[in-house]
Amino acid sequence: MRVGLVGAVALIAVGASGGLIEKAKEAGLEPIPREIGELYKLIDNPDNPLTPGKIELGKKLYFDPRLSKSGLISCNTCHNLALGGDDNVPVATGHKWRPNPHHLNSPTVYNAVFNRSQFWDGRAKDLEEQATGPIQAPPEMAMEAEGAVKVVESIPEYREAFSREFPNEKITIETIGKAIGAFERTLVTPSRFDSFLQGDRGALTAEEQEGLKIFIEKGCASCHNGVGIGGGSMQKFPLFGKYKYESVGDFKGNREGLVKVPTLRNILETAPYFHNGATYDIGEAVAIMGETQLGQKLTPEEIEKIVKFLGTLTGEKPRIEYPILPVETATTPQPNLD
Repeated sequence: MRVGLVGAVALIAVGASGGLIEKAKEAGLEPIPREIGELYKLIDNPDNPLTPGKIELGKKLYFDPRLSKSGLISCNTCHNLALGGDDNVPVATGHKWRPNPHHLNSPTVYNAVFNRSQFWDGRAKDLEEQATGPIQAPPEMAMEAEGAVKVVESIPEYREAFSREFPNEKITIETIGKAIGAFERTLVTPSRFDSFLQGDRGALTAEEQEGLKIFIEKGCASCHNGVGIGGGSMQKFPLFGKYKYESVGDFKGNREGLVKVPTLRNILETAPYFHNGATYDIGEAVAIMGETQLGQKLTPEEIEKIVKFLGTLTGEKPRIEYPILPVETATTPQPNLD
């Protein structure tokens, strides 16, 4: 049987994409599982097993500004689920409109469950531990642990929910973190890229596939890998030369000078970029990463194609219905704007 020119080109393209799928997997890129049971294994925490009631409780606390000293700031303020899971401003801004003293940018909460550690310096081991930090941080929600507990204990609906979901535990800042962390574990966003890795060779255009190929061959996937396409390791930054915007803030990483590799999922929705939110231009961010982490000057064409590939990581967000929060009582701590 003769194959026409168009048919031959199509067959070549299918074969090439099939090889690229294997190449991507060999580079350590992994899809978000389609099957709910497999996904559950990936996102569940054996020390804090997911339950529908716990997730719903965590959602309410995530959106509840009464966990802040001012009564105005919730987790969703800096990690806005209607945006990219962040706040789209260069520096996280909290209590009394104060910016983070180190000029740190709010990372996205979407797909943060795939991170091996949390915060830019990796100091929290999981989402449950991370959730307690901003509540108590003076530049963020500025609420003492005891104050957050008093808020929860003063509201009958919350008391009943904690009694039901954490029957053998007292209400503490840790159990509050467990509830919020459980909700955050559900915030995963599968994308066209996952369909591609799972065998749908038509999920990515030829140009997007070319961008993926460059992404792998240039070495981007050596750090941005795993299910999160990042978030799995701590790395020195910059590795080569000087970071163009190093004077913005004073963050230099953890004690070893290492910075958490961020997820690239939904990256086109999470500007500005880098730990200090230095640029809103994704092309500039890719160019800087080429220079500082790969020791290479990427061409404009390479940058454009990599950005095309990054667009395939924009995922489908879970539908979140804004919760109706339980009513406070006369014993609920009052807001303090000082």
